[in-house]
Amino acid sequence: MNESTLTERGQISLPADLRKDLHLRAGQKLRFEAVSDHEFRVFAPQKKAPGPLSVLGYGRKMGSTPRRTKDWMKELREGES
Repeated sequence: MNESTLTERGQISLPADLRKDLHLRAGQKLRFEAVSDHEFRVFAPQKKAPGPLSVLGYGRKMGSTPRRTKDWMKELREGES
């Protein structure tokens, strides 16, 4: 059985084999749910892939002055080199 010690600041370390088995990464959010007065569950929600509507408004975020398509493409391609 895997075991961790709770620190004075309320922190725990997840055992490495659990992190590897569940594909957990640093910075990933975990959700805790109390099951009883001495037991809880930990959930590792999976990130959802962005949907096609997530790109709406992208052009508006890039700048407020209207530009021609060729100018946009030139700016975008400059980052590829």
